[in-house]
Amino acid sequence: MAELHDLTAIEQLAVLRASDVSPVELVAHYLDRIERVNGAVGAFVEVTADAALARAALLSAAAPAGALWGLPFADKDLVARAGVPTRFGSQLHRDFVPDATADQAAVLDEAGGISLGKTNTPEFGLTGYTESKVAPPARDPWNTDNGAGGSSGGAATAVAAGLLPLAPASDGGGSIRIPAATVGVVGLKPSRGRISFASGLDSPGGLAVAGPIARTVADAALLLDVQVSGRPYPYATGAPERGSFLDAATAATASARIGVTMVSPWDDDEDIALDPDAARAVDVAMALLTDAGQGIDEFDWRPRGYAEMFTTIWRTSAARMTLSDTELELVEPITAWLAREGRALSGTQVLDALAAATVFERETITAFAPFDAVLTPALALPPRPIGWFHPTDAAENFSQQVRYAPYSSFVNVAGLPAVVVPVMLDASGHPVSVQLIGRPGGEAAIIALAAELERRTGALPRPPVWDA
Repeated sequence: MAELHDLTAIEQLAVLRASDVSPVELVAHYLDRIERVNGAVGAFVEVTADAALARAALLSAAAPAGALWGLPFADKDLVARAGVPTRFGSQLHRDFVPDATADQAAVLDEAGGISLGKTNTPEFGLTGYTESKVAPPARDPWNTDNGAGGSSGGAATAVAAGLLPLAPASDGGGSIRIPAATVGVVGLKPSRGRISFASGLDSPGGLAVAGPIARTVADAALLLDVQVSGRPYPYATGAPERGSFLDAATAATASARIGVTMVSPWDDDEDIALDPDAARAVDVAMALLTDAGQGIDEFDWRPRGYAEMFTTIWRTSAARMTLSDTELELVEPITAWLAREGRALSGTQVLDALAAATVFERETITAFAPFDAVLTPALALPPRPIGWFHPTDAAENFSQQVRYAPYSSFVNVAGLPAVVVPVMLDASGHPVSVQLIGRPGGEAAIIALAAELERRTGALPRPPVWDA
């Protein structure tokens, strides 16, 4: 017999709306799973059981309202929630408790969701792996010797391990897609400006946006609909309005032209070695999409000068943090290095990098313009063991992150939407994912194509912790 966490988020909403399960029962089910499983995977850094059950009781006493009515989620530990510790993955904020709730959390509350706590993130969300001094690492549920990626490692692990049906996350250089691909779930980075409260427009280079992580493309599309709406999504007939992203995930796939490239913009500056399984996953996706009637074209894309531009912008982002010299001695070495390097930049260097990013955005959009979507590997390497990223040599640490995920950050610089979806298993039985990149504002097209891949791939097995 299926357990509640075996159901997709959409199926869980259906049983809630049919009154087969109450919000209290569903929240209690997930809290029990978190208590039993979280110690093995490090998904949560704070569990707000009493508050979640109290909110679930209030919702249970009222008529269903909102797209997420009664559905559990959790806030990434970069997102403030009033009265709940928000540590930003840093020991500097170990005792910080905000008195106001950020829009990223409030929007899901207004849609009827129930927060169960905070998901694990690296310090200030700066790295593509989730290992910090303030909490145990987020681990890959398929092999807990490995990390879950980052910076939304806790969110991805929670979804992959069945501790949440879906999770909000954020992505400034791959922070949704890297962990989602690492643990074999769906991660969707929207276009710059798509989500009003996390548009990216307030960050250097317009990099950081919010987006969903889920087990299925349709569940991710549902959460994206909520995040984009900025208010309770209308459910007058029990289903979302036509034309939503959820509709794109469930409609018949239109004929599309798909470009394929194994090139990353780091190739000239880093020793990028593509794992055979990562390359094979692209071949599998190409075959599946060809069978679905999609047009596939491999194309040559040779970006130049990316590494210097991106590292300058990333260091500039870190330099904006208001950390004193004393505090820089207490943070992670990679955080201190990025901040110090950023503060050493001249205004001319920063402006030149931002101008180069604008040129890169224009040239990338032009290169990708003939295609409805561009297919790439999701990651270059298999999941990395806990402790693999250098603990003290920050420059080597940054290089390792690039070599692990060279196909991620350029999508943020170009402001494009992208989704990662698993399409095969490697020899160990671990999912391997691919990435689909869309045109500006082209979320619907890549959601439809990802859903087509999902249907043709079929149901993949669950990780060993699933039945714990």
